Amino acid sequence: MPRVSRSFPPRFGASASTQINTRQYETGLRRYFGRMSADVARAVDRTRMDVQNEARRRAPVDTGRLRASIVSRTEGGGRSLGYVVGTNVNYAAAVEYGTAPHVIKPRYKKALYWPGAAHPVASVNHPGTRAQPFLRPAIELTPIFWRAHASQIGRR
Repeated sequence: MPRVSRSFPPRFGASASTQINTRQYETGLRRYFGRMSADVARAVDRTRMDVQNEARRRAPVDTGRLRASIVSRTEGGGRSLGYVVGTNVNYAAAVEYGTAPHVIKPRYKKALYWPGAAHPVASVNHPGTRAQPFLRPAIELTPIFWRAHASQIGRR
């Protein structure tokens, strides 16, 4: 292979040079993307509230305790934002998923009794309950709510 070496800079017939100060552009971009990330966080938060309200709307009501207990919170930060919607009521899973037929037996006494029962009984065959989903259908609406709120990102 031939070896080429140059000890002098290449010549130009004409040349010009300049420097561009990009600091102001970088500052503007940081400000713009900062606003964008705030808009994204706002859209996630609004989506979270819409899903929470939808879950409350769909929750079956007997005493209102289950519906009132549905809450949500945002999780994560930076580029990974999300949310959790749920309830701390101990029977919420039985309402959401239903229950299979099961036997009810006394825990602390020898027999079960309730007002209207003819006599105390040793056990009761419960037929189970049908599922009344309220959280899962609300979560499934996330893409619809998100599209509505994400369309507003950057529009101020």
